[in-house]
Amino acid sequence: MDPRRLLVLLAVEAEGSLTGAATRLGMTQQAVSQQVSRLEAEAGTTLLVRQGRGSALTEAGRVLAERAEQLADVLRAAEEDLAALSGLVRGDVALAAFPTASAVLLPRALAALADRAPGLSVRLTEAEPPEAEAAVRAGRVSLALVFRYEGDPEPVPGDLLRLPLGRHPVHAVVPAGERAPGHLADLADRPWIAGCPRCRAHLVRCAAAAGFTPDVRLETDDHVAVQHLVAARLGVALLPVWALRASSAPGVLHGPVGGLDARVVELLLRPESRRVPAVRALAEELRRGVTELDGAS
Repeated sequence: MDPRRLLVLLAVEAEGSLTGAATRLGMTQQAVSQQVSRLEAEAGTTLLVRQGRGSALTEAGRVLAERAEQLADVLRAAEEDLAALSGLVRGDVALAAFPTASAVLLPRALAALADRAPGLSVRLTEAEPPEAEAAVRAGRVSLALVFRYEGDPEPVPGDLLRLPLGRHPVHAVVPAGERAPGHLADLADRPWIAGCPRCRAHLVRCAAAAGFTPDVRLETDDHVAVQHLVAARLGVALLPVWALRASSAPGVLHGPVGGLDARVVELLLRPESRRVPAVRALAEELRRGVTELDGAS
């Protein structure tokens, strides 16, 4: 079997459709379909079946995809070894990052990196921490910027390196003209606006420690929308300093309060990736950028 066709099959499995695989590989859908058909002829069995608007692997297809994943790992390791031997900061590095990092950290960090290493190209995918971590494991990105809260359970050690970059506070956001709360418990009887599942879990956990259950009336991941909803006196909210730095809406007051954990920013990568000069250069620039941002918080 042609190993290149195995990698095409792996892309179909990852994307769930011929169209998605074509986009990922920079091929036409017809070319992907032809590669899969030829692989099926070589294997002597059906590897792919239509499922809704996408495609699903048969049992035989999944067996081959597992082997294709091993092949992809070998090729990726070979590329990283060659990059490490060359010692040159060049090529492409794929990065996944959560939205507020994309807004306040990456513009400055990537611009500085472009000056230091003009031969390096960074490809950015925006993703929340769980999806970003999965992307590193699947080899779709080399690095992932993720966050968690200080009071969260410690991450279970696994196959990825988890490098802490910094921490920044979370603020309470209330309508302008109100007295700033001193503690989270001061907002116990207010309606709440919550964000992503991880952020909502942080609110619920901190509120429980403060002796109340938040009455969540509205939910949105958009930190600009959150501020406008607060300004309209529809509720109060919690937002990390980075989100408030990315955009501050009129009509709200925000500040630190007792009873809240800070947000911790971390970098995830595969251990072998640290040998690659391009990955190290990007990681160092991100570390420098987070230090500067948190120092200004």
